[in-house]
Amino acid sequence: MKLSTRRRSLITNGILAVALLAGGGLAYSALGTGGSSADAGVRTVTATRGTVEASVSASGAVESAQSRSLTFASTGTVEKIYVKAGDTVSKGQILARLDDDAAQENLSSAGAAYEAASDDGTSTAALYASYVKARNAYRAAQREVAGTVLKAPIAGTVTAVNGAVGGSSAAAGAGQGEETPSGFIDVANTRKLKLVGSFTEADVTRLKVGQQAAITFDALSGVTATGKITQIEPVAATSENVVQYPVTISFTKVPDEVRLGQTATVEVVTDRAEDVVTVPSIAVTTAGGQSTVTVLKDGRQGRIPVEIGVKGTATTEIKSGVAEGDVLVPPAATGTGTGGTQQLGRFPGGGGMIGPGGGPGGGR
Repeated sequence: MKLSTRRRSLITNGILAVALLAGGGLAYSALGTGGSSADAGVRTVTATRGTVEASVSASGAVESAQSRSLTFASTGTVEKIYVKAGDTVSKGQILARLDDDAAQENLSSAGAAYEAASDDGTSTAALYASYVKARNAYRAAQREVAGTVLKAPIAGTVTAVNGAVGGSSAAAGAGQGEETPSGFIDVANTRKLKLVGSFTEADVTRLKVGQQAAITFDALSGVTATGKITQIEPVAATSENVVQYPVTISFTKVPDEVRLGQTATVEVVTDRAEDVVTVPSIAVTTAGGQSTVTVLKDGRQGRIPVEIGVKGTATTEIKSGVAEGDVLVPPAATGTGTGGTQQLGRFPGGGGMIGPGGGPGGGR
C-alpha cells in the first residue's frame, strides 16, 4: 500500500527530531556529567599565581641627546675642511677654517687705530668717544678673525659636512630650504641618545618623569636598551584627530650596535602586582564597569562577576571571584546555545549570572 505524501512527511520529520534530540543529549551529557573539556569541544584556561605588569608603549627614532649644528661666525671662502662624516672629534678641535687674509688686515688696521686712541688719552669727551670707538672696532675685528675658524663645542661624531672647500661659509643651513636648517658641520654625541615617543592622552596620564623604560629596535633582533623618562611635553600634538603627547626617553645604557635614526619601540611599566591570582586577559569581559569570567566546573559553565586589579596585555590580576586553579572558558570559545552547547552564563537546568560565592570558582 502506498503512503500518502503528508504521512511520509510526518514520518521523516519525526525521524529527524529524534536524531536531533539524541545529538543534543549526547552533547549535554558530555558537559553535565563531568566529561572532559576536550570532549565537549571547549577551550579552557586556568587561573594561576604570578606577577602582572601593566605597560604603555610608543615608537620613535633614535636621536642624539647632545648635538650641534655648527656655522662660521664670519663670512668668507672656505679654505680648509679637516673632517668628514663619521669622524670622531674632541671638544675644541678645529673642524674647518676660512680664508682669513681680509680679516687679518682689518684686525691690523683696527689695532693701530686703537693704539693711537689710547695714546691720545681720554681727558676730554671727544677723546674719550674716539677711544671707545677705536676699542670697539678692534674687538669686532678680533671676533671676525676668530669666526674664520670652526671648532667643535662638544666631543662627538661628525654626522654631516654640508659645505665644500672653495665655497661660501654661508652655503649650508637655512639657505638650502630645509625644514630644520643644518649647519656647515653637524656634530652629535652618539653615546648620549634619546627617543621621543608619542603617547595617547589616555596613556600619558600614567607616565611621570623618572620612570624606567625598556627599548627594543626594529632592525636589531635581540638587542635591548634601558632608559628613563626625562621630559613629558605639556602641549599635545594632534594628528588625524588623534591627540598625542611627545615624551622624551633618555638612554641609560646604549648598546654598541645602536645607530642614530634607527626605529625603536619604548615600553614603560606603569603598574605591577606580584604573587597574585592571574588569568589570561582574554578570559575577562568588562562591560558597564562590571568584569566577569566564565568558569567551568564539573563540566558545567557559568559566568561570575570578578574584581580585577592590574590589567596587563597578556594577563590580568583577579582580586576576588576566582581562585588559583579555577578553570575558565574564554568568551571566544564559548558556545552559542545551539547543537546542545549551553548559553554563556547559564548552568544546565536554569540559572544565569552567579553571584560571588554562589557558584563554582569561589573567591580568595
